[in-house]
Amino acid sequence: MDTVGDIEIFLVTFPGAEALLCAEAREKGFIDPTPIKGGVTVRGGWPEVWRANLELRGASRVLARVAAFRAFHLAQLDKRARRVVWSEFLRPDVPVRVEAACKGSRIYHAGAATQRIEKAIGEELGAPISAEAEVVVKARIDDDLCTISIDTSGESLHKRNHKEAVHKAPMRETLASLFLRQCGYDGTGPVVDPMCGSGTFVIEAAEIAAGLKPGRSRRFAFEQLAGFDEAAWSRMRGAGDGGGGEAGGEAGGDGDIKPAVRFHGSDRDAGAIAMSRTNAALAGVGGVTEFRQHAVTDLVAPSGPPGLVIVNPPYGNRIGDKKQLYSLYAALGQTLTSCFVGWRIGLVTSEATLARATGLPFGEPAVSVSHGGMRVSLYLAGALT
Repeated sequence: MDTVGDIEIFLVTFPGAEALLCAEAREKGFIDPTPIKGGVTVRGGWPEVWRANLELRGASRVLARVAAFRAFHLAQLDKRARRVVWSEFLRPDVPVRVEAACKGSRIYHAGAATQRIEKAIGEELGAPISAEAEVVVKARIDDDLCTISIDTSGESLHKRNHKEAVHKAPMRETLASLFLRQCGYDGTGPVVDPMCGSGTFVIEAAEIAAGLKPGRSRRFAFEQLAGFDEAAWSRMRGAGDGGGGEAGGEAGGDGDIKPAVRFHGSDRDAGAIAMSRTNAALAGVGGVTEFRQHAVTDLVAPSGPPGLVIVNPPYGNRIGDKKQLYSLYAALGQTLTSCFVGWRIGLVTSEATLARATGLPFGEPAVSVSHGGMRVSLYLAGALT
């Protein structure tokens, strides 16, 4: 594998969140980040592919675009797929799965396209084809242009692998990090989530403050690609990171960073609080997070400077009966108005009417994204007065 060469890297994210991921990629020093539909493109060698998987909090997966050619019929697809030097990035001893998609092209049968590319890989490289393979080759044929990509992530990147328990209708870690970014959260200041579920917002904020890399605890599909450099990867993964374990009860990070503030979650469900505490400990941030069981009406601001309240309450088409939720949103708004003067607010919901029911000074949605087939929006309010 050429670890220096320049390839196009596609960072997949939630539809509607492309600009947020682009900002993160730029902040992390990736070359030429460009938002396009469904994600962001950057350029770099294979180490940048590894680093994107390891460090980017908002990417759902990382695709390395390794070949592109025109194909107007299946015989041509077969011929040109055989010209791809598969041995540059695939190993003959590692099973491969192929997924093809066709749009606006003379080749319209995705199944037939999949079979041709599988045959090319099997006969030219000798790699076994398996429906259960972790290494996935993705072929997209759009307007007769076939783009070949390698899914270098494996499991979706929201699976950080240091979260055992999830609550019903969980917020994905990747989306939580993007919403925190949209709220202006930069790792400084306290964060409160009064309906924390399994603790995603609280834990994500604490990890950001501690400088912990999101991919530090898991494996990736690129570790099974040809020429993978285990020593170089180990150096990258270990550089300036405190790892996933507890360090003196607090999360260590780059330069042994330990957040000066704490991160607070609450929920009326005792099971959710137990999950959150377990997940925070596994993530290495148990020492800087605090979770308490109580109703939203019993919420009080923690001592110290104001920060950010971010909350993902139930909405009718997700959990509960929407008609019964207006009083919950109103109670949330009243509690925040009376107890959280000076705090900024971020609220995630699928319904503008529920956001308005809080009585908080929200404007139009700051961002709207597709999450699990549902359109959800983030509403922001500046420091409450």
